[in-house]
Amino acid sequence: MKKDTFLNLLSAAAVAVMAAFALLFASLPGRGFLPLVLLCLIGVVLFYSLCRFLAPKYPKAVKVVRMVFTVCLALGILVLGVTEALIIKASFGSPGEKVDYLVVLGAKVNPDGPSVSLQDRIDAAYKYLDKHPDVIAVVSGGKGSDEPMTEAECMYQALVAKGIDPERIWLEDKATSTWENLHFSLDLIEEKTGSRPEKLGVLSSEYHLFRSSLFAKRCGVEFVGVPAATSLPSVKLNHFLREIAGVWHYIILGGQYAD
Repeated sequence: MKKDTFLNLLSAAAVAVMAAFALLFASLPGRGFLPLVLLCLIGVVLFYSLCRFLAPKYPKAVKVVRMVFTVCLALGILVLGVTEALIIKASFGSPGEKVDYLVVLGAKVNPDGPSVSLQDRIDAAYKYLDKHPDVIAVVSGGKGSDEPMTEAECMYQALVAKGIDPERIWLEDKATSTWENLHFSLDLIEEKTGSRPEKLGVLSSEYHLFRSSLFAKRCGVEFVGVPAATSLPSVKLNHFLREIAGVWHYIILGGQYAD
């Protein structure tokens, strides 16, 4: 079998497999970013396949285009890889470091109860608060148009049902973004205590801690990350990849976040 024929068959098989997984993930909730990643990979495979097809007729032009594309692809992979490495490093958090206040970031509330991400955060918040009885929790999250209640109320009810003293849980129920979660929570703490903490514990899904730390720095407080492990592997993979886009959205548009 000729080399080009083998490569074409291999490329066709790879495209078919990735297309099948893209369709599968597109049909599952919480995995919406994975199909986009797979479509990008399919595009890369098809580009190099097209280059092999056109190379005999346009050898010089194809060589230049392929080189430029490869350099851009390599730089893109490098940037994405470094960003993902920072996200992964931050995902371990510092759960053993002492804090007085723990902000628990909200996630979607479904009509039938907490989403997977929110339930993971509730479970992690309960374990942390049970282990650290002197810590005050601020559950933060407003109500989206498709949510039956505020994310803060959902977390409050769940934590109280698990046995956490209601007096230890303060509700911040207006936030609609991570920036507002932290900003409004700090305002609430200052309103209740008369002072703004210099250090703040933040509990969120592990993939979200790096971006949360950037927001906390913008708010002027020392960040202490407390990770909530994502229970579904495919959701974890999806969100770790999606978080790269979230980080770069902050880097590019971070100037919009102001007091």
